[in-house]
Amino acid sequence: MTEFTLPDMVRRIFEAEAIPADAQEMLSGPQRSLGVAVPLRRDDGALEVYPGWRVVFDTTLGPGKGGIRFHPGTDAGECAQLAFWMTIKCALMELPFGGAKGGIRVDPKALSPLEVERLARSYVRAVADVIGPDTDIPAPDVNTDARVMGWMADEFSQITRRHQPAAITGKPVCLGGSEGRTAATGQGALIALDAWLKRQDRRPEDTTIAVQGFGNAGAHFAGLAHDAGYRVVAVSDSKAAIHAAGGLDPWRLKTFKDEEKALSGAVYAGQSVKDRNGDEEIGQDALLALDVDVLALAAMQDAVTEDNAGEIRAGLVLEIANGPVTPEADRRLAEDGKVILPDVLANAGGVTVSHLEWVQSRTGDYWDADTVRERMTRRMEDAARRCYEQAEAADSTVREAAYTLAIRRIAEAISSRGDRSYFCS
Repeated sequence: MTEFTLPDMVRRIFEAEAIPADAQEMLSGPQRSLGVAVPLRRDDGALEVYPGWRVVFDTTLGPGKGGIRFHPGTDAGECAQLAFWMTIKCALMELPFGGAKGGIRVDPKALSPLEVERLARSYVRAVADVIGPDTDIPAPDVNTDARVMGWMADEFSQITRRHQPAAITGKPVCLGGSEGRTAATGQGALIALDAWLKRQDRRPEDTTIAVQGFGNAGAHFAGLAHDAGYRVVAVSDSKAAIHAAGGLDPWRLKTFKDEEKALSGAVYAGQSVKDRNGDEEIGQDALLALDVDVLALAAMQDAVTEDNAGEIRAGLVLEIANGPVTPEADRRLAEDGKVILPDVLANAGGVTVSHLEWVQSRTGDYWDADTVRERMTRRMEDAARRCYEQAEAADSTVREAAYTLAIRRIAEAISSRGDRSYFCS
C-alpha cells in the first residue's frame, strides 16, 4: 500500500466532528495503488521504460476521479496525496465521485510529439483494467492536455472494443469533450475569489493581483480577472516574472507566450504585449513578496514553504494549483492574519466541468458554453458560500471549513451503509 500520512488537521476534524471510527478507518489511506511500468519506443528505435501510477483514494461517493500528470518528480506518494485532495474536493463540490490521481515519472519536454502520443497510449494499456466510466475516470493534469486525453480515450476504446467517451474527461470538444473545460479551473478560482470579496464589501476595481504560474489555469484566471476589473500587476512562469504597477494585459501576454513558449522577453517584444505603464522583468521569488491584495498560486506544489511564508505581503492567498502552500507555511500565514482560499475549493471548477463532460458523454446530450458556464458557476458559488459560512460559524480557516464539510459528507455516506453503532446496537 502506498505510504500516506493523514494530515493533522483532518485528525482534529475527526475529533471535533465525532466522526465514526468506520469513516476514520476508510479515510486513513488509499483504497488502491497501482504501480506500472510504461514502455516507450523512442524515435531512434531505443526502448525506455518509465514508472507510472494510478491511485484511487476513496470511492464512497462514486467512481474515482482525477488527473494524470507527466512530470519528472511524480511518484507514488505524490499520487496518493493528490488523490486524497481530490476525494475532499469532489465531496465538497457534492459531485458523485471519489478521488484518484495518476502519473508517469518523465520529462515530457524531452520527448517528441510522436513519443508523447506513444507514451500516453502505453500508459492506458498499463492501467486499462482499473479505469473506466464507472470505476475511475482520468483527466488532464500537469503536462497533459486535451490532445493527450484524446489519445488516451481513443486507446481505451480500442482496448475495450467499445466507444466509451465517458471513460476520460478533458478531451477535445470534437471527440466528446465539453465546451468550457479549458478555462474552467481559472474561471472557478475567480468565482471563489469574487464570492469572498463580496462578503468583505470589496470591489474588483480596488483589488490588485499577482499570479505565480502562467500555464492554462493561471493564464485564464489572470485574463478573466482582468476582464472583471481586477488589476493584475504581475505574472510569472517557470522562466520569468513580469511586473507592472499600473496593471498588465494578461490576454496579450498569453498570446505572446503561446507563440514564444515562455514569458521571458515579453517586455521587449513591442507594443503588442508591452504595457504603457512600464513592464519590467523581476525575480520569480520577488513576485511572491509583492505588496498586492491577492497572491494567486497557480504553479506547482509547495511554492510557499516555512522558509518564504514570512515574505508574503498579500492579505489573501488563492490556491489555484494543488497544494501550493505547505502545512507549516499554512500555519505561519494564518498566524500572520492571511486568508487562504484553499485548492479544494479554488481550483474545483476543473473537476466540476469534468463532471459535466462525464454526464454529457454518457447521455450524448451536449451543451453549449453558456450552459456549461452557468451550471459550473452555480455549483462553485454554492460551495464557496457553504465554506465561508462554515468558517465564520466555527471561527476557523476556510481550509478547515472546506475539509469539515467534505468529511461530514463522506462520513454520512459511510455510516448510511451501516457502521459499528448500527451493527452492535
